[in-house]
Amino acid sequence: MFEQKKQVNSIVIVGGGTSGWMTAAALSHYFANEKVKITLVESSQIGTIGVGEATIPTLRRFYGKLGLSDLDVLKATAATCKLGIEFKDWHKLDSSFIHPFGIYGQGTKEVDFHHYWLRQRQVDNVYPLADFSLGVQLAKDNKFAVPTTNPESQLEIFDWALHFDAALFAKLMREYSENNGTTLIDGKIDEVSTRNDNGDIKSVLLEDGTEIEGDLFIDCSGFQGLLINKTLNIGYENWSKWLFCDRAFAVQSESVMAPNARTVSKAHKAGWQWKIPLQHRQGNGHVFASQYIDEQAALDTLLSNIDGKLLHEPRTFNFTPGRREKAWYKNCVAIGLSSGFLEPLESTSIALVETAIEKLIGSLHGACYDQTKVDLFNQKTALEYERVRDFIILHYKASKRDDSAFWRDCQQLQLPDTLQEKIDIFLSTGELKRYPFEIFGKDSWLAIFDGFEMYPKAYDKKADNMPLEYLNKNLHYMRHRVQHSANNALPHGIFLKKYCHFEAKEQS
Repeated sequence: MFEQKKQVNSIVIVGGGTSGWMTAAALSHYFANEKVKITLVESSQIGTIGVGEATIPTLRRFYGKLGLSDLDVLKATAATCKLGIEFKDWHKLDSSFIHPFGIYGQGTKEVDFHHYWLRQRQVDNVYPLADFSLGVQLAKDNKFAVPTTNPESQLEIFDWALHFDAALFAKLMREYSENNGTTLIDGKIDEVSTRNDNGDIKSVLLEDGTEIEGDLFIDCSGFQGLLINKTLNIGYENWSKWLFCDRAFAVQSESVMAPNARTVSKAHKAGWQWKIPLQHRQGNGHVFASQYIDEQAALDTLLSNIDGKLLHEPRTFNFTPGRREKAWYKNCVAIGLSSGFLEPLESTSIALVETAIEKLIGSLHGACYDQTKVDLFNQKTALEYERVRDFIILHYKASKRDDSAFWRDCQQLQLPDTLQEKIDIFLSTGELKRYPFEIFGKDSWLAIFDGFEMYPKAYDKKADNMPLEYLNKNLHYMRHRVQHSANNALPHGIFLKKYCHFEAKEQS
C-alpha cells in the first residue's frame, strides 16, 4: 500500500526575523521554477529578539547557494570576519584558548595529525597545539585572509564565518525573497484554525479579518511557538538539568577599537559574556543562570565589562534550553526558536535554522511530502540538537573553576551517555569519535579538549611510523609555515576597509 503524499501548492511562513526570511529566501529559490505560492506573515508591531549576530561557516554555504557572495553580504550587513571563538576564564581564571574554524597540522592517510602531536607531547611538551592551526594564529594576531581555493597542504586550510547585524541580514533575505516572488503580509495573527478531518492547520486569521490559507505552514514565531506549541500542543524536552543558564541580557555599544576577527566569550561567576564586533558597533550580552545570580547583579556584571557607550537600554529574555519533541507535526514545521533553543555559546542558533531549511527542502521534492519524510525530518532534527547540546555541555563540565557554586555544580554534572562515551574514548585512546548529524567536526572537539587540558593516556601507535627526530623536524616546519602564513595576512580592520566597508547610510 502506497503512503499518501500531500501536495504543497502554497506555503505560509509565520514570523519574519532571521529565521523566517532565511526560510523564505531558500524556499523561493528552490521553487523558483515551480508554481508554489510562498507567503510570509509578520507584524511590524512585534519586535524580534535579534541577538544572534555570530555565526559558523555553514552560513556562507547557505547564502552562497542563493548566489550571494561573501563580500556582498559582509558589506550589506556591517559584518566582520570570524575565525573562531576565544574562551576567556573558562578553564581557569586568567586562562584563554581559541576554538578555530579549521584544522590542526598535517597528518597522513593512516594517522590524524593530533596523534603525532600527542606522541611528541609525551616526550617533550614544547609545542602548543594552537601553533599548528592557521585559523588560531590569524585570530590571535587579529589578521584575515580569504582561504586559498587550492591549498598546497593542510597547513593552509582554515574556514571562517561572519559577525553580522541580524536585522540587516534579515533585510537582505527579505529583499531576496520578495524579488523571487514571496508575498509579505504585515499583520498580527488573531486566530489559527485547524481542519476538522485531520487536525492540520487550515489558515491563520489576522486582526483585520484577513484569512490566509496554506498547504504547509512554517512556524518562525520565536519562543512562543504560535503554531507548533499554542495550536498543535507539541511538548518541549527540557535540558535544564545539563545546561543551567536560562536568561540573558543583551545590549549594543559603540566600538572603541578595531574589530576582532573572533568572538570573545568571557566566563563569569554564574554564566558568561559575549563580545561580538561589527563594523559599526559591538554586540554584548550576559547569559546567566538565574538560580545562581539575581538579575540586577547579572546586569551589573555585563555593564561593568563593556568599554564603549551603550546605544540603547539593555534588553532581557528568558529561555529554556531544549528542543520541541517534534519539529514537524501534521502540516506544520517549526524552524528557529519555535523548534528549540540552545544558548548561543557556540553560535549554533542560525546554523540549526540552516539545517532545518536544508532538511525541509530535501523533503519537498516534487512539491509534496509524506509521513516517512516527516518522521525522518524529526529524527535528524532531534539528533542535531542533541549533538550540539553535548558539545556545549562539555564546556561547562570540563571547567576547573571552583570560585562559585555555579562552576562547582557544573563539574558534578551527570552527562548524557553520548557525551560520556565520546569523552571516555578520547581520554583512553585519543580517538575523536564522530556521530551522525554532528555540526562540529573532530577538530572542533579537539580544540575544546585541548583548551580544557583534557589529554588522552594513549595515542594511535601507528604514529610511531617515523623516527622521533624526523617527527620533530616536521613539527618545527609546520609551526614555521603556519606562522609565516599568518604574518603575511592583512590586519582584519584593513581587510574590511579595503574590500567590504559598510556605510551607515546604507541602513536606510
